[in-house]
Amino acid sequence: MKNIEIIDCTLRDGGYYNNWDFSLNLINDYLKALPAAGVDCIELGFRSLYKSSFKGACAYTKDNFIDSLLIPKKIKIAVMVNASDLINYGSKNTIVNTKLLFQNKKKSKVHLVRIAAHHYEIEKMIKVIILLKKLGYKVALNVMQIADRSESEIKSISKLLSKTPLDILYFADSMGSLELDKLSQIISFIKTYWKKDLGIHTHDNMSRAAINTNVAINNGVQWIDGTITGMGRGPGNAKTEYLVIEYEKLLARKVNILPLLKVIDEHFKPLMNKYNWGTNPFYFLAGMHGIHPTFIQTMLGNNRFSNSDVLSSIEHLKKSGGKKFNKDLLNPNDKIYNGKCPGKWLPRKKMLNKEVLIIGTGPSAIEYKNILENYIIKKKPFVIALNTQKSISEKLINVRATCNALTLISDRNKFKKIKQPLIVPLSRMSGEIKSYLKSNKIFDFGLEVKNKKFQFMNRYAVLPNSLVASYALGIATSGKAKRILLAGFDGYPSDDPRRVEMDEVLALYQKFKNKTKILSITPTRYKVASVSIYAL
Repeated sequence: MKNIEIIDCTLRDGGYYNNWDFSLNLINDYLKALPAAGVDCIELGFRSLYKSSFKGACAYTKDNFIDSLLIPKKIKIAVMVNASDLINYGSKNTIVNTKLLFQNKKKSKVHLVRIAAHHYEIEKMIKVIILLKKLGYKVALNVMQIADRSESEIKSISKLLSKTPLDILYFADSMGSLELDKLSQIISFIKTYWKKDLGIHTHDNMSRAAINTNVAINNGVQWIDGTITGMGRGPGNAKTEYLVIEYEKLLARKVNILPLLKVIDEHFKPLMNKYNWGTNPFYFLAGMHGIHPTFIQTMLGNNRFSNSDVLSSIEHLKKSGGKKFNKDLLNPNDKIYNGKCPGKWLPRKKMLNKEVLIIGTGPSAIEYKNILENYIIKKKPFVIALNTQKSISEKLINVRATCNALTLISDRNKFKKIKQPLIVPLSRMSGEIKSYLKSNKIFDFGLEVKNKKFQFMNRYAVLPNSLVASYALGIATSGKAKRILLAGFDGYPSDDPRRVEMDEVLALYQKFKNKTKILSITPTRYKVASVSIYAL
C-alpha cells in the first residue's frame, strides 16, 4: 500500500459556517500545527470569481493573501474552484475565467488546484485542466454526488478523464450516504480506465465519514480529505485529528498532535460552540434520502424552523427533489403565495365592530389562562387561536388560523382532530393538504405575500410574509374588527431573527392608514402597545 496524502480543507469546507472569515491568528496557528501532525497539504479556501456579497479571505484565497501568511516551508498549498464559476461567470468562457483566477505557478505558492464539478460539467473542464497544467499546477478534479451516478456514467467519466493530464481523480460522497459495498463498487468502476491517483472526500451525515475513508484506502485510494473537528458544510467531514492518528504508519511525516490539540482548544472549540456543526438525526435522515446537507444546515441556523418544521421539510424535500440546494424549496409559502388569489370566506360576517382576541403560542397564554378565560366569558370577544395550540379551553375558541404548508403537513394528525373551523388560504394548498382537511370545517381566506406590503380586502389580505401571526392580523383587519387584542405573544430575545421579523411586521402595520388598534394584554417583548389583562 502506498503512502497516503491527507488534504486538510478546514478553511475551505468550514467556511460555509462563518462565511470564510477566519482570523489571521487562527490561520497562522493552524498552518504551524498541521505539518507537525503529519499533514503536508492544506487547502486554504476557494478561488471564487463572484464578489457580490461580503465573504472572508478564504472565499477568494488570492495569491497576495497567501503571501501574507506564515506558511511552513515544506507544506503544500491547495485551493478549490467550482466548475460552475468557470462555466457561468462573465463571458462564460472557461479559459478566460480560469486566467482571471490563476497566474503562472512560478508566481504563486499554490501547488494543487482542485476543481469541484458535477458530472454534467466535467466535459467543459477538459480545457481548464490542460490550461492549469500548462501554467505549472498539479490538478485534481472532484466529482460531486457520485453516489447518484450509474456504472456506465462512472466508467464514462473515468475514460474521459484518463485521456487528460489530470493528476488526481477525486470523488465526493456529497450526501454522506454511501454504503460500504457501493463505495467499493464505485472505486472499481473508476479504476476500469483511471490508472493514476484517486482521492475521496467524505461527509458525516450518517456517521460514516471515517469508515468510508478507511474502506476507500483499503481499495487503493491514496488521497483523503479531513477537517479539524470535522468542521464542514452540514454535518461536516472526517476529522483530521483522527485521520493522522489512525494512518500514522501510512503518512510521509511523523505525527505530533500536541500543537493541533492546542489549536483545537484555542480556536476551533469556540467556533464549534457557536456554529454547532456535526451530525444529528436530521443530517442522518437527509443522508438516507439523498437530501443536500445545506438544507439542514440552513434550517438549523434559523430559529423559525422548529424540530417538526425540519422533519416536515425533509418529507417535502424527499418528494420535491433535494439533491441540489435551492433555498426556495425550504419555504414553499413564499412561492405559493405569489400573485392574487382571493378566498371564498368573508370575515366581516363574524367580526364586524367586534373585539378580536388572537391567542399566540407563548407561555404567558398558559400562565394567564384563568384570567383570559374569564375575560372571554365576560366580554365575548371573537377568539382566533393560532395553529393547534391549546392554551385555553377549546370551547372558548371561535376559529383557528393557519397558513404554513409545513405546519399543516407536520401537524396533520392534530389538525384532523380540531373541532373549530380552520381559517386557511385553501386554494393555495396542495392536493395532499386539501385531502386530509376534508373532515374539517374550512373558512377559505386568501393570502398574497408582497414585500413590505399590507392591504386588506374582503376575502383576502396582502401581507409582508406568511407568518401565521401576520395572517391572523390580516383576517381581523379585513373583518373590520373594533380592536385587536394579543395574548401569548411573548416575543423572543432581541437578537433572535423571529423577534426582529415580528417587530418589523408590527411597525409596518402601524403605518397602514386604516389600521385597527392593537394591544397586547399579556407580557410581551414586541414593540406594540400593551395593557394588563387585569386592567380590562
